[in-house]
Amino acid sequence: MRKIYVLDTNILIHDPHSIYSFKENDVVLPIYVVEEIDHLKRNQTTAIQARSASRVLDEVRKKGCLSKGVELEGDIFFRVEIENDLSLLPPSLKKEIVDNNILSVTLGIKKKNPDKKVVIITKDINMRIKADALGLDVEDYETDMVEYSDLDEGYYEVEVSEENFKKFEKSGRISPWELKLQIHLTANSFIKMKCGEKETVGRHIDSKIVKFINGDISAWGARARNDEQRYAMELLMDDNIKVVSLVGRAGTGKTLLAIAAGLELVVEKHRYKKLLIARPIIPMGKDLGYLPGGEDEKLRPWMQPIYDNIDFLSGNKEEKSGEKVIAGLQSMGLLKIEALTYIRGRSIPSGFIIIDEAQNLTPLEVKTIITRAGEDTKIVLTGDPYQIDSPYLDANTNGLTYMAEKFKDEEIAGHITLKKGERSALAELGAKLL
Repeated sequence: MRKIYVLDTNILIHDPHSIYSFKENDVVLPIYVVEEIDHLKRNQTTAIQARSASRVLDEVRKKGCLSKGVELEGDIFFRVEIENDLSLLPPSLKKEIVDNNILSVTLGIKKKNPDKKVVIITKDINMRIKADALGLDVEDYETDMVEYSDLDEGYYEVEVSEENFKKFEKSGRISPWELKLQIHLTANSFIKMKCGEKETVGRHIDSKIVKFINGDISAWGARARNDEQRYAMELLMDDNIKVVSLVGRAGTGKTLLAIAAGLELVVEKHRYKKLLIARPIIPMGKDLGYLPGGEDEKLRPWMQPIYDNIDFLSGNKEEKSGEKVIAGLQSMGLLKIEALTYIRGRSIPSGFIIIDEAQNLTPLEVKTIITRAGEDTKIVLTGDPYQIDSPYLDANTNGLTYMAEKFKDEEIAGHITLKKGERSALAELGAKLL
């Protein structure tokens, strides 16, 4: 039975092409959503998504009158609802609030279509609460949702026979079927094989489990401190792996390892022409507003964690301060630290790109970043899906989790979930208890 889906503004900001995700159903956009999208085009954090949504709607407009409705591919009937009966709202809800107007539009649609199921789709938690209180069916946008708790960690631990253990130690490779594994091995995942007190680790490549190559090397003075970091280092230092996702809570070393590997491969080994480090500009807590100075001065508060990591790595190498190292590398064109906004529209060949705090990106934004990669470019995304500052994303809907799930079976991709904190005993305790 066909349903009527009413989309909230945040759905089109999250995914401008979301109207095409409801096949064999009716999709309705309240006129207030179009007004909000127009307003959000002036907001720095939503401008690009809002303009993309406007372009999608404009293409649909060419098919016919939006208020009367147009047929879209996938047997979708789409229309913009311009009527609104505010008398359907209870007196307790303010009629000048846009969200409440979207709710009243939905109530009107439900009244006119008593034989159809009408569902509001929104990522706004409070909107879902109000819709439910008004007796409306309401759902989150699930098209690009990934269950984070089910995401592969990127490594497994298995018991093996003495015979298979010796075979792997001697030849450096073994087939998964020889180990009689009852698990689906994702591409470039790691298998710790235990035989009594002995253990060894292999990596799943091209239907074989092969020995480590890069996991224990030093990168810009930094070495892995635990198994998870060794796995991450193996992926970071392998030029055949073009995209790496490192997920973990604060203090697990994901950003530090990525920067260390990037500096080693760009500055020392010259495998890439440039190291580009970027972060999304999303404040934690109340924003400080506009900052004085030029580009570097404005970006410095947002990029301070990157400077701190480079300063730490420079100390390990007994070199100059991190400030001088950064200035020197920037002057040579080997290092660029910038806001993620500046990456859009560019093509970056032969670069080692690190996207920090990627959990604050939507799946569409991650797609935009990955499609910037030119020839011989490597992209590393790091983040903690449980520390999200965006109001409409969570552990299951952010771009970092989405990318890790979609790329898990690709031979050029690798993913590791880091769990053990290495920053300090206090930081590790805080991450666990708080």
